[in-house]
Amino acid sequence: MARIVALETEDVRFPTARGRIGSDAMNPDPDYSAVYITLRTDDPTVPEGHALVFTIGRGNEVQTAAVRTLSNLVVGRDVAALLDDLGGFARELTGDSPLRWLGPEKGVMHMAVGGVVNAAWDLAARHAGLPLWRFIAGLPPERIVAAIDFRYLSDALTPDDALAILRRAQSGREQRTAELLERGYPAYTTSPGWLGYSDEKLAALARQAVADGFRTIKLKVGGNIADDMRRLRLARAAVGEDIAIAVDANQRWDVGSAIKWIRALAPCRPAWVEEPTSPDDVLGHAAIRAAVAPVPISTGEHTHNRVMFKQLLQARAVDLLHIDAARVGGVNENLAILLLAAKFGVQVFPHAGGVGLCEMVQHLAMADFVAISGSMEDRAIEYIDHLHEHFADPVRIRNGRYLAPTEPGFSTEMREASLREHAFPDGPAWRHEPRQILSR
Repeated sequence: MARIVALETEDVRFPTARGRIGSDAMNPDPDYSAVYITLRTDDPTVPEGHALVFTIGRGNEVQTAAVRTLSNLVVGRDVAALLDDLGGFARELTGDSPLRWLGPEKGVMHMAVGGVVNAAWDLAARHAGLPLWRFIAGLPPERIVAAIDFRYLSDALTPDDALAILRRAQSGREQRTAELLERGYPAYTTSPGWLGYSDEKLAALARQAVADGFRTIKLKVGGNIADDMRRLRLARAAVGEDIAIAVDANQRWDVGSAIKWIRALAPCRPAWVEEPTSPDDVLGHAAIRAAVAPVPISTGEHTHNRVMFKQLLQARAVDLLHIDAARVGGVNENLAILLLAAKFGVQVFPHAGGVGLCEMVQHLAMADFVAISGSMEDRAIEYIDHLHEHFADPVRIRNGRYLAPTEPGFSTEMREASLREHAFPDGPAWRHEPRQILSR
């Protein structure tokens, strides 16, 4: 009888601030970082599952400590029983009384739970010999529903609602799987749009994105309205009239400022305006959306949990949603959010970009296409061309589309050399940094 014998964590950070990669109106110098998680078993056939929790540098040590506090709830478990009831496993972690007091189901502890839950799904997919998207898509609807915690959702989504959506999607599932393997899933790119890039670099990267097949690019905004207008005009001149340009304010504005700023940007025809205000302000998003229509409004990257997603949908506060593989309580909760979006008829454009996020969220989007929404042409996964070389099974992009992963698991396993090189603070990538950089 195989058991979980260890929950291991590593603090891994990449010095992306040196090149202003990831810079936006709220985060001028992020160092893309991850708490790297290994669920180790004594099963020689599938000895481990992997996941990560994404951060942008300082504070990664807090997230690492949060994951470690879950060890006594995980180590010693029977592997077969855990994999047979991934929903029960997640509910035990989120329902632990001392940990709920620290949340409940939000912030650092909830992200820690999500990381461990994601490692369990990676382990399950490896056991099945399937990429995670295909593992999820092949589950009977009843198994998917059993994985979801419907507490606080039943006024918007019941288990019967979810079953109906999943059963309806069973028709054509094999054809959609074949289509995904042949064509891949649409992507949009933020690689040209970091706020710290020069105008020349923005224009060059925007042109390259179009040459690479992307039909949508995204720019960061919110620093200065005149700069935003200039950069949008430069991007439009670089990509032409047929390419969509989305913008992302990264929570920069309050409601009144957001309305004024978006109205000023409206003549530039943004495909959507992302995170215009606090991610916690459901009614604020609703007010902004009503005031700036028809400019689409979106959020989700920093939304705490399924309850807030439910409220955003009930309040008609957004035109589209962004899920994040490392923000909420793991695969289980993201399945609930995808089902909510399907129930309300709202498109999902998954958030990615930071280290490992592209690798992870592609599986959720592809499982959604095959087993939940049945649609991908009216949506796309975010992509940036950074740090993929550190993964054993990195994302593959062709002609602006994610190619479906074929290796077993969640694509979360990092290369040992990368873990050693970027271990914080003593790895070679950090050994000679000044003290103020190490404390950033």
